Amino acid sequence: MSTFGDSGEGLRVRPYAITGGRTRARTELQIEAIVYRTPQGESAGNLRLERGQILDLLTTPLSTAEISARLHLPLGVARVILGDLIDEGYVAVNSRSASGRPDLRLLERVLDGLQAL
Repeated sequence: MSTFGDSGEGLRVRPYAITGGRTRARTELQIEAIVYRTPQGESAGNLRLERGQILDLLTTPLSTAEISARLHLPLGVARVILGDLIDEGYVAVNSRSASGRPDLRLLERVLDGLQAL
């Protein structure tokens, strides 16, 4: 189920309604954070609305910004939902980085995605 109209006129539901009025989750995510489904997330069944859409989208690891762009969700909403999914064990963050810095190609892809919005 999508929160968008068929003609692309925008959200039918206010962002605060999707997040329950919250602007932050307990787990904070950077826009370049790479997330992936955990085994629990793969066997989660049918989660509803945006939560289910995110799990369906995570057949391969994606950044927070990519998820936001692909689902046409405001970045803040995507971060709150992803934070909740992480807290519940359905999604995990890939924290592997030798230098502690994000990959330049990843940042370029995120920038390209944001500019395409």
